[in-house]
Amino acid sequence: MLEGFKNLFSTNKNMTFLDHLESLRWHIIRIVLVLTVVTTVMFFYSDFIFDKILFGPTKPTFLTYRALCHLSRQFNLGGDLCVQQVPINLINTVMAGQLMMTIWGTFIAALIVTIPYMLWEVWRFIKPALKDKELKSARGFVLISSLLFLMGALFSYYIIVPWTVTFLSRFRMSGPTVQNFIDVRNYISMVTTLVIWSGVIFELPVVSYILTSIGLISSAFLRKYRRHAAVVILIAAALIAPPDVASQIIVSIPLFVLFEVSIFVSKYVERRKKLKTS
Repeated sequence: MLEGFKNLFSTNKNMTFLDHLESLRWHIIRIVLVLTVVTTVMFFYSDFIFDKILFGPTKPTFLTYRALCHLSRQFNLGGDLCVQQVPINLINTVMAGQLMMTIWGTFIAALIVTIPYMLWEVWRFIKPALKDKELKSARGFVLISSLLFLMGALFSYYIIVPWTVTFLSRFRMSGPTVQNFIDVRNYISMVTTLVIWSGVIFELPVVSYILTSIGLISSAFLRKYRRHAAVVILIAAALIAPPDVASQIIVSIPLFVLFEVSIFVSKYVERRKKLKTS
């Protein structure tokens, strides 16, 4: 038991393959423990997480709606951009549905909050295998990756999610004949999926850095397939955003920027490689 706790907080750079497997096991255990603790704590604050965060885009007082209304008045558009009401009615159709969604919602919130810690554990695992020069070039991995994920999650939460919620809640295929009563599980699944995947997509520059470092891609390769990437980005924007041109343009712009940043990052890595070999 005592030896287990020593392994939990110890690191060793001179390890065999089996030692690395053991180290990986303890990294995973630490992640699971931290995630469990954070989820438990957030469960006691589930009212705030659901009312203010997850259900925030269903209320006219949401920050994005207020900002749009302010812009509408600033540019003398009257109330054209103001969201006075979000016509969405959330329902639960399963006996234990609200309990399970509370657990799931707090787990997803804890997962997002603990992303920096998870990345730190990943860094601790791969760090012993890196040389001194590689350590210097990979410095800031946790901070940059965490910031990119957070930027993607916030972009989705404040731009994509409210746009999607307002568009889909107002869309009618047959006037007032069919009313929208949305299963709360479907709503929470949509919000969390959009937020998490946007955070993952914003890690593109980090992925470019890693793949260029190990020689799988190059800046020339990325430039060569820039047009193909543009098509993929437009398709991704069409899948993520509501089916209107304005929404898809808003979503695609940061994706184009991320791809261009990835080319710059790839070129930076290649330049560093040339300096090392010269």
